[in-house]
Amino acid sequence: MEAFSPQERLQQRAELAIAVSSRAQIESFCQETAKEVLLGLVRNPHLQECDLLRLLDRKDLAAEVVRTLALHKEVRRSYAVQVALARHPRTPRQISLPLLKFLYIFDLLRVAQTPGVATDVKLVAEETILKKLEGVPRGERITLARQGTGRVAASLLFNHDLELVSAALDNPFLTEAHLLKALAHQGLPLAVVEQLAQHQKWSYRYQLRLGLIRHPLTPFARVLAFLPDMAVNDLRDICLDHRMPECVRKYIKAYCAARLNKQRLPPRAPDAET
Repeated sequence: MEAFSPQERLQQRAELAIAVSSRAQIESFCQETAKEVLLGLVRNPHLQECDLLRLLDRKDLAAEVVRTLALHKEVRRSYAVQVALARHPRTPRQISLPLLKFLYIFDLLRVAQTPGVATDVKLVAEETILKKLEGVPRGERITLARQGTGRVAASLLFNHDLELVSAALDNPFLTEAHLLKALAHQGLPLAVVEQLAQHQKWSYRYQLRLGLIRHPLTPFARVLAFLPDMAVNDLRDICLDHRMPECVRKYIKAYCAARLNKQRLPPRAPDAET
């Protein structure tokens, strides 16, 4: 009897993968590595939600296999499978992007934080979260501020809820760049500037101190505390920013002149805000 070639045996297994119906056989085929066999398996009408989730838990699936899996009838019935598809690094954008519209906010966050997901998909997930924030309960907003992406946390700084602001400032994904962008925004509330100027981590960052000195809402007492650690050239440059109160600008200019001349510091401006 003529023996089958490796390619013929592979084709036979692929055809069998399409037709098997027992749980034991399906579970066995879920361990396959050959793309041809997996393509047959994901066409199998007997696959259940647990099978699709098991397959999508594998990061080695080829994009063609993921694309074919997305056409399975069980995908339309299973929210969990839709989330897994959106989070899989091999899911084509034309499949994952439309799915984002139907995901709950914390599942969108999971997509945005999943390693390997395309950058543009993550950005759309973040933008979808930002659009939904207004209707999110306060407790969930605080959780998002604490655990969300840096971009989500930064967006939550623009409010007067001190607990929410504190959670956002302590977010591990928040960066100096996010905060500098927030400081440049005219709508940043006073309470946020005050918290940032006192924050045990952020108030010691050099560039943020420059941004805080420049900001018109920074308490003058904090400006004074920052000055000794700043380079004179940087201080003179930021005095060109006319958003700063005039009395503060004059004080800093005099302070710089005194430092350069190694003279006593000028007296505190009497009309400066505290």
